[in-house]
Amino acid sequence: MPDSARNQWLELAPKPWPLKPGEKWHTYISYRSIYRPWVLQLYDILKQLGYSVFLDQYVLTPGQPILEALDEGVEQSASAVLVWASRASESTWIQREHGVIAKRQRERKEFRLVVVTLDKSPVPAFAADNIIVDFSDFQQGPTGTPLLQLVYGLHGQPLAAHAVEVAAEVDTETKRFLAAIRSARSVGQPARLLRLAREQSLAWQTSPFLLCEVIESLIALREYEHALEIAQQCRQEFPNAIRPQQLEAKTRARMGDWQTAQLILAQLYESGERDAETLAMLGSTWMDRYRSQKNPLFLQRSRDLYLEAFRTSPDDTYAGVNAASKSAMLGELEEAAKFAQEVERVVGSASSPGDFWQTVTSAELRLLQRDYQAAARLYGVGVAQDPLALGTHESVYRQAASLLDALEATPEQRSLVLSPFEHLSHPQTADSDPPFDPQPADRQAAAKLLFSLVARRYADPGLIDSLDPAKFWEAVRKVRPEATRRDLPAVATELNGHATAVPSPVWLAWIETVRSRDLDRLLQ
Repeated sequence: MPDSARNQWLELAPKPWPLKPGEKWHTYISYRSIYRPWVLQLYDILKQLGYSVFLDQYVLTPGQPILEALDEGVEQSASAVLVWASRASESTWIQREHGVIAKRQRERKEFRLVVVTLDKSPVPAFAADNIIVDFSDFQQGPTGTPLLQLVYGLHGQPLAAHAVEVAAEVDTETKRFLAAIRSARSVGQPARLLRLAREQSLAWQTSPFLLCEVIESLIALREYEHALEIAQQCRQEFPNAIRPQQLEAKTRARMGDWQTAQLILAQLYESGERDAETLAMLGSTWMDRYRSQKNPLFLQRSRDLYLEAFRTSPDDTYAGVNAASKSAMLGELEEAAKFAQEVERVVGSASSPGDFWQTVTSAELRLLQRDYQAAARLYGVGVAQDPLALGTHESVYRQAASLLDALEATPEQRSLVLSPFEHLSHPQTADSDPPFDPQPADRQAAAKLLFSLVARRYADPGLIDSLDPAKFWEAVRKVRPEATRRDLPAVATELNGHATAVPSPVWLAWIETVRSRDLDRLLQ
């Protein structure tokens, strides 16, 4: 965050108060784990303002009695923030924390409680008389007037007069920029999205929300390099936020670098981030790994992670439909149909006006139950709802093609279901290419192409030494976005026809002999 924007924001918020004897924390955050990404953004902001915050993820240590530590955390806090939404009431853990917080309020009149609502759900009875801050317009992350109201609420104060005007301006800016991002995405203007991401106003600096919207829009438009650039910028500016890490992993996976994507998500998973989004995205990388290496254990791991996400969050239809799909690919067709029916009770079996994901989810559910006509119709409706999201269309296509294989669909059924994706120039799955046995001529074509990519500055010279498959394909697709390995000779010819130099016979011999194993890996 630039110093000017940071200083302006810090001046709006009240400074932390001196803690009294026996107090260790300015505030304790009570929340359900499915809201952790939102809470981590709040934690980041409060720490930036100088507050000491009890958040279980950063305070609890392995082997420590959890219930005892949480009770102690409330006892040592001067205030609490209760993050509330419709599904918080389902958690027995949250209910127990409520009891401890209510007890603390009865014993200490100066103990302050600020209740945050994310979706206007009725708050618990014991909290109804406390300060309530409505974040229903900012469910992706805390920002604007509600954020300042929360910080002032920790002091038991209303918003200061000098903060009201600026906070209202941030609210207006946030809504205006969000509309600008979504309009640029809807008409396919990545350059406009990049210009927006360079904004330095408070609306962009107090929360990762707007930057994350830009990243997701760039991913949908297949602008993966730009999406990665903004994701890394967002991670640097908001290091404790989970969503930027998830989006970097998603971008890398779309670029073909599922290895790095899996590592990012596995680190989140092992650090305790078991929210449905992280689980489902990690499940996706195991599916990529299965497609690459054909180990059925990887497919099973993918299914199990999606199922864990669905059981954690039963209204997460994305996780549910993927658990069903992976079960079908494992040959567990009855189990897959059962999961599909379970998800269909939540999402329905019809298209939703303007909602691409709900529509294609309904299509996949119909496909899992072998209703090929309905699946084809719904896929067509979904594609028409978001015609420029080619990267997303490719992802949906790959899933549908894999399911058709698992269901042993006839050629006619396959053609029907995949017909809405004919606009993709080279729609493919990782399984669509036949087994490949590279010959010397194939390796030579790849060597020429690699040399040309470096010579034409489509690839970094270090690629010659590393021969990294993900970077190789990233460079190839700068020239031909939909290229497959069958296109390598044509792309090499295209580039060599314009290059100022060609590889020498000695260089080609070195590539073909010394590095042939790596080239085999590249071509596979």
